[in-house]
Amino acid sequence: MRAFKAHLRGLSPYPYKKEEAPVKLDQNESPFDLPGELKEEALGRLRAIPWNRYPEIHAESLRRRLSALLDWPEEGIVLAPGSNLLILALSLAAEEVLDLRPSFPHYAHAAKVAGTPYRAVPLGEGFSLDLKALLAAFRGGVLFLPNPHAPTGTLFPEEALWALAERAREVGGLLVVDEAYREFAGTDFRFLARENPHVALLRTFSKAFSLGGIRAGYLLGSPEVAGVVREVLPPFVLPAHTGAILEVVLENLGYVEKVVEEVVAQRERVYRELLAHPTWRPYPSRTNFLLVRTPDAEEAFRHLLSQGVLVRRQDRYPGLAGCLRVTVGRREEMDAFLRAAFGVAYA
Repeated sequence: MRAFKAHLRGLSPYPYKKEEAPVKLDQNESPFDLPGELKEEALGRLRAIPWNRYPEIHAESLRRRLSALLDWPEEGIVLAPGSNLLILALSLAAEEVLDLRPSFPHYAHAAKVAGTPYRAVPLGEGFSLDLKALLAAFRGGVLFLPNPHAPTGTLFPEEALWALAERAREVGGLLVVDEAYREFAGTDFRFLARENPHVALLRTFSKAFSLGGIRAGYLLGSPEVAGVVREVLPPFVLPAHTGAILEVVLENLGYVEKVVEEVVAQRERVYRELLAHPTWRPYPSRTNFLLVRTPDAEEAFRHLLSQGVLVRRQDRYPGLAGCLRVTVGRREEMDAFLRAAFGVAYA
C-alpha cells in the first residue's frame, strides 16, 4: 500500500488488550458510575435536544460555563471528546514533542501519528524528574508533563514546574501539564498557566467525574494556544449528547468530592496493606492507581487474573521491570485484590 505517508508504516497500536474479569482494575477508571438521578436528568436533556442538528461549532455554551466555574477566559478553553484528542492536536501543531520515559504512551503515539519529531528524557532515581537533563533537552516545541505522573503516581515538585515554565518562555515552547489525576492529589496548576502563556493544562472528565465512557476533556491555556488547538481539531468536534451530559455534571459537582474521598481512602489503605507483602513493593501514589513492583510481572498478572482480578502490566516500559499498575476500585474490589495478592506464590 503506497497511499499513506511513509512515517505511518509499521506504526504500533496503542498498548492495550481487552480482557475480562469480575474485578476490573486495569484502566484507571472511576469505580463509581454517574449517580442514577444525574443519569436520568441527562437522558431527559438528550431527549429534548434535536438530534438532526449539528452541535455548536466549538462548544461555546460549555466553554462559557467552564469559564465562569474556573475563572478562565473563554477564548483560552478548548473542549474535545477526551484529552487524548487534544494531545493529538497539540502533537500535530508542535514543531517537536518532548516527553518523559516512562510516561503515558499516547504522547509518543500521537507524535508518531503526526510525524512530529519526538524525544524523551528518562526519569531519575525514584521516578524523580531529572530537571537538569529536561531543561537542557527542552529547546522548543511541546513538552508533555503529566503531574501527577502516569504510570508511577508521582507528584513532581512545584519548583520543578516553575523552572520548566520559565524554560518554555525562554525558548518559545509550550509546557503542557496534564492534570488527568489532579483531583486525587488535590493540586491545581492554574496559577502557573495564568502567569505564563507558555503553559497549558489538560484536564479530563474520565477519572474523578466518572465519565470515562462519555469521552470528554478540555485544555486551559492562553487564547493564542487555544486558538491553534481549536483550528487543528475538526469543527463541531464535541457531540451534542456529550455536551448535554456535561451540562448536567457541571451543575451537580457535589458527587465528585465523594468519589475522590472514597478512592483516596482505598488507595491509602491498600498501600499500607501492601507494605507488609513479602515480595511486592508498592510505590506512594497521588493518583487513582498504585504502581506495584513484583519479582515477576507476568506471573503476578496471571495469578491475579486466575483469581478474577484484572490489572495492567507495566513491565514493558523502561525502569518498570516487574511492575503492575492497579486501579483503585471500591472497597470490596480492593479486598479481592489484596486476597489474591497475598496468595501469590513464586517457584
